[in-house]
Amino acid sequence: MLKKGASAPGWMSLTDMSKKKVHPIATISRVSGRHGEVRLQPLSRYFDEYIETRDLRIGFDMDMVREIKLSKAIGQGKKRRFKFEGILSRDEAETLIGQTLYAEGREGDNAELISKDLLGYSVITESGELVGNLADILWLPSNDVYVIQDGENEKLIPVIKEIIIGVDHLLRVIMIAPMEGLL
Repeated sequence: MLKKGASAPGWMSLTDMSKKKVHPIATISRVSGRHGEVRLQPLSRYFDEYIETRDLRIGFDMDMVREIKLSKAIGQGKKRRFKFEGILSRDEAETLIGQTLYAEGREGDNAELISKDLLGYSVITESGELVGNLADILWLPSNDVYVIQDGENEKLIPVIKEIIIGVDHLLRVIMIAPMEGLL
């Protein structure tokens, strides 16, 4: 039995990794094959970029995760399968189903701008005008979009570098530079 605040061997709490920001990038959706390969359901448009280039963690929630390494990706597109180190059989792979795959973030990552942790943040212009509160983030083919709620009004703001100036997590504020006609 673990004491409160302790981590199981091989597992770490995200509070133990407080200096390392992680982003959910996929969930393990099903087993594929007899040798421990799995299929993933992407949760981020940055999935392809992060799956092969970042340190990965896996767990049922962000409170308890463990490190995992991608061994290889097999196939292309929606038929792609993923093999992780140490997962050698179908039975071992089945224990991963439903778990979330997290990628280690870096300062200034684009994934920080589309994190569900931002929901409820105030959105202001660079002149300090309140635009509203972030109600949702839409994942669209060309770019992501913030859905800003201002009372009865709803505004859609594209998440692009020309508009999103920055995020202050301490104040829970997103600052934007609105282009003409945007608001």
